[in-house]
Amino acid sequence: MTDHDTDIKVLNTLIETTIDSADGYEQAAKVADDAELAGLFTRFGSERRRIVADLRGQVVALGGDPEDDGSLLAGAHRAFLTLKSAFGTSRKAVIEEVEAGEDHIKAKYEDALDETLTAATRLVIETGFRSVREGHDTFSAMKHAYHN
Repeated sequence: MTDHDTDIKVLNTLIETTIDSADGYEQAAKVADDAELAGLFTRFGSERRRIVADLRGQVVALGGDPEDDGSLLAGAHRAFLTLKSAFGTSRKAVIEEVEAGEDHIKAKYEDALDETLTAATRLVIETGFRSVREGHDTFSAMKHAYHN
C-alpha cells in the first residue's frame, strides 16, 4: 500500500458519485419543463463536471488512475427518473427527488472529509464540497418552502 492509496480511493469514490450527480442534473435539465429548474440543473451539472476534473487531476498528481464512469446503480436510477419525468411529475416531487440525491452526495463528501488525507487532497475535496453544499442547500430550501 502506498502513502497515497487512501487518498486515491477516497477521490475515486467521490469522482464516481460526482459523475452520477452531473449526469443526473444534465438529464434532468433536458426534460425539465420549468425554466427555473432547468437553469439550476444546467448550472449544477456544469459545476459537478468541474469538480470531477479537479478530483481526477488530484488522482493523477498522486500517481493513480482516476475513475472515469459513474456507478451502475445510479445509471439504473437515472433511467427510472427519466421514465418518471416522461410521464410528468409535480415541481414539488422533482425538487424532493433532487434534494434526496443532494443528501446522498453531501454525505459522501462529509465521509471523505472524515478520512486521514494529505493536505492537497483535502483542499481539492473541500473546494468541491462547497459547491455540493450549495446545491444541497438550494434544493433543501426549495423543498422546505413547499412545506411552509
